[in-house]
Amino acid sequence: MKNYLSRTFILTLLVVVALLGLHFLPAITINGYTLRRVNLLSDVEVKEPEPELLDTVPLPPPVKPAFVDTCKTGLTCIEDYADSTQRGMKPFYEALSHVSQRPVRIAYFGDSFIEADILTGDLRDLLQARYGGCGVGFVDITSNTHGFRQTVRHNFGGWRTRGILDSLGYDPARLGLSGHYFIPREGAYVEAQTPKVSRGRLDSCEVATIFFENKGPVTLTTTVNGVDGEPRTVEGNGRLQKLDCTGNIKRVRWTVNRADTATFYGFAMDGRTGIAVDNFGVRSSSGLTMRSIPMSRLRQFNAYRPYDLIVLQFGLNVATPRGSNYDGYERGMLTVIEHLKEAFPQAGILVVGVGDREHKDEEGNLRTMPGVKNLIRYQQTIAAKAGVAFWNLYDAMGGEGSIRRMVQAKPAQANLDYTHINFHGGKVLAKQLYETLIYGKEQYDKRKAYENEQ
Repeated sequence: MKNYLSRTFILTLLVVVALLGLHFLPAITINGYTLRRVNLLSDVEVKEPEPELLDTVPLPPPVKPAFVDTCKTGLTCIEDYADSTQRGMKPFYEALSHVSQRPVRIAYFGDSFIEADILTGDLRDLLQARYGGCGVGFVDITSNTHGFRQTVRHNFGGWRTRGILDSLGYDPARLGLSGHYFIPREGAYVEAQTPKVSRGRLDSCEVATIFFENKGPVTLTTTVNGVDGEPRTVEGNGRLQKLDCTGNIKRVRWTVNRADTATFYGFAMDGRTGIAVDNFGVRSSSGLTMRSIPMSRLRQFNAYRPYDLIVLQFGLNVATPRGSNYDGYERGMLTVIEHLKEAFPQAGILVVGVGDREHKDEEGNLRTMPGVKNLIRYQQTIAAKAGVAFWNLYDAMGGEGSIRRMVQAKPAQANLDYTHINFHGGKVLAKQLYETLIYGKEQYDKRKAYENEQ
């Protein structure tokens, strides 16, 4: 019988040599994911800490008001870079002083981090509990998250949906505030009712409104709390229009009896006073497409639904693992902010930085993407250049490794993609933002009193 021991030894030696050689090859990246490098000695070698990616953007200059704010321990405070036009937090804080006389509205734009009303739903609950108000605010006619959204039961049928992220087949001139528009067939309907689980101020609303644009007549039947109203016909004028119903509304349904040339945009459930928070979460959005929404339509929405604060929370679809240059994104977002300033001249604007996002490094270890940290610097610079406010969500989450800790929490507060929070995590971060807003309002009132005494 032949002795194969020597051959086995040679084969093993060749495999070890090959694996050691693979260790010296550069890391391979496929579709943004870096494959783990081969390292036979990973369990015994002493690891040096991975060097941080150098910051490529200088910090914006600090704001130096006459009254110096001090941030309360445990909070990540808002940094307000407002110039003489006062487009930071002042419009919102001033509006809160009149919340018992009129609605104070927040438009919260973002990506999949906030879709299905994650974070914004709990922020709305907290603000309405303190300042009053009711209802879920603005909702698109159709939604791909309606099945698991917890703040409204939403049903619909008979609609064609078009959106700003569609690769083809949509008309940019018809885009609405959310970046979508909806075309009805005869008999199309949309229905909303209170959540399955009681959420206090969401259990009913006082005003329900549907928004549309039409060149010819539109006939709608509105059903409130199961009682059909008389069909109402609205003549066309080629501009944004709305149809309201009022009362103690727990369930509302609009049915399209006739709409030959109409484009629909969404509906809203609100109070006559108090806080309204509108969630505009668009999956895969970088925020840059907001430049494409026609100025005329934004202004028409502002006439019906003026906002006191516009929040812009993007970045998940912009950050790359080793990204260090986001100059193009900075230019684009500055254009977006100017677009919104012109359309909503009364609104304050708050840029929220991207949250923690982790990836596997070359050794297979989960670490915060260095590119995320650079993007946050850019977002802070965007706010400073635009003269608006900035909130560092990454710091509020806990900084380096925070999304991993949220995944490991009991119950889990984030998903296993180490990118997105879940409803539990949304509640935690909403409380952080709520307390920051309340503290900012208190500091604003103190500063205002101080300045009046001078």
